[in-house]
Amino acid sequence: MSATGGGTRRLLALFRWPRLLAAVSAGVLAELCAVGLMALAAWLLTRAADQPALSALSLAIVGVRACALARGAFRYLERLAGHDAALRVVAELRPVVFRARSGRPALRDGDALSRLVSDVDSVQELLLRGLFPAAIALVVATASTLACAAVVPAAGPVLAGGLLAAAVVLPACAALTHRRDRTAADRADLAVAAAELVDGARELAAFGALPAAVARAEQHAARLRRSDDASARTARALLACGIAVQGLTAAAVTWSALRAGEAQTGAAVAGFLALAAFEAVLPLTDAARRWTEQLPALRRVTELLAAPVPAPPRAGSDVLALHDVSVRYDRPALDGVDLTVEPGRAVAVVGASGAGKSTLLDVLAGLVTPTAGRVDRPETRAVTQDAHVFSATVRDNLLLAAPDADEARLERALEQAGLLDWVRRQPAGLDTAVGAAGRPLSGGQRQRLVLARALLADPDVLLLDEPTEALEPRLADEVLTRVLRARAGRTTLVVTHRLACLPRFDEVVVLDEGRIVQRGPHRALVATPGPFRDLWEAEALTDPAVRAQDDRTAAPRRSPGEGCANVDPAQPRGVLPRPHDDRTRTATARR
Repeated sequence: MSATGGGTRRLLALFRWPRLLAAVSAGVLAELCAVGLMALAAWLLTRAADQPALSALSLAIVGVRACALARGAFRYLERLAGHDAALRVVAELRPVVFRARSGRPALRDGDALSRLVSDVDSVQELLLRGLFPAAIALVVATASTLACAAVVPAAGPVLAGGLLAAAVVLPACAALTHRRDRTAADRADLAVAAAELVDGARELAAFGALPAAVARAEQHAARLRRSDDASARTARALLACGIAVQGLTAAAVTWSALRAGEAQTGAAVAGFLALAAFEAVLPLTDAARRWTEQLPALRRVTELLAAPVPAPPRAGSDVLALHDVSVRYDRPALDGVDLTVEPGRAVAVVGASGAGKSTLLDVLAGLVTPTAGRVDRPETRAVTQDAHVFSATVRDNLLLAAPDADEARLERALEQAGLLDWVRRQPAGLDTAVGAAGRPLSGGQRQRLVLARALLADPDVLLLDEPTEALEPRLADEVLTRVLRARAGRTTLVVTHRLACLPRFDEVVVLDEGRIVQRGPHRALVATPGPFRDLWEAEALTDPAVRAQDDRTAAPRRSPGEGCANVDPAQPRGVLPRPHDDRTRTATARR
């Protein structure tokens, strides 16, 4: 409770209260003008039936006109001030939430990521459709009850009871019924099913699972239709109840006034005033439904804001370093890691799947906050396994890293990433459109485009997580060789399972179960019995490139200008005596 309260306080601190109060005040004045218009019109009509002198009606006529004009003006100001206040809150909240989210385990689920964005937007919905109507209804209902009691004292309690029923009982019923509503869950299930059909259509067709997937989506769509129908019936029933309460209360107020001996004019004013007062209260039923729908999103936002803000890595140092860093999820991912990478060095990180390689890179990139320890790093640029390709042209995707880059610089980055020949073969060249998630790019082309974007940024430190995973061995080695050859003093750290190019690195770090078990130059590690030599010998059994690089029998280490050994493209990737990769790979991804 205290943690959520801290998040709520942080959220409330972002509110521009003068702007919010201005919006609520404009809404209150608009509704009071509507109530005044109705009451004055009732008085004017009933009084005019007595055919008094025109001078006796002139003031009421002016009041009706003034209320009609002022109502529209105040309504416009309410919408203007309300949306301005809500949008400003969301604009300030979004970077706060994203900063609070950074440094925590990445959201690998696209639905979870989109929900994070929609959670922030839900604050705007709660303000405009929840908080503002409730505040306006409270003020208008109180003012209307007092006015009615002033005109007809006996009718005041009757109006208060009707308004209380419309403002409390009906919204409570709406919230309870909406809480059991399955519409949101069914809509989410249908969205997931549709995404599976769109993104995995080829795979589903290849395995003969497309008809079953379509049938599941149709079932979700049918359930959503039934949920929508039930929700619409509930909304119509509540609206009918609200209108019935409004009419019965107006009739009861009029009857109470007549019974108390009031003149017809006073009774009419009280009755019409009661009708107008409900116009500000009836929207609370819909506001309660929206509040119930958006409350989980608000709770997630406040919980995220209540969590301790991750301490940023110490910047300003030229050295990339981890000091006794540990990261724990359901089990330790890193355990007391100490690692220092001097400026300008190229370091490879290897190890079995699950050894903590990607977590190590995420910590160095600032994407994951350590559970314990300290991180020192200069400005870095990381290419992770889930780096995004935007639905735009190749040029636009590259210019995100360097908006002022000319065409020659773009082509140089593409050449270093091994994608320039493919781009030149496209009719549109750099203006070739690539869709969401990199379509129509293959897995290897997508990786190289993301790598080119990182190279174009020319950071002081470049962190690469399996940058050539989806490429066939020969091309993978060529691309990695180009990256290392063109680094020109840049600090480069590469997480890789390809061992053939390791002699090109200044140092190799071997991870096992979240710990650094070996580190040093490739030649020294191969010559020393241990985990790395075991990996190297196992890879050498199937990969001729590794056999050619075997430092125990080969010539001295290659010069920086040379590439990795040639690889037979028909030769399969080496099979190590350990889990090699825990991700599913398709044949189409290795192009």
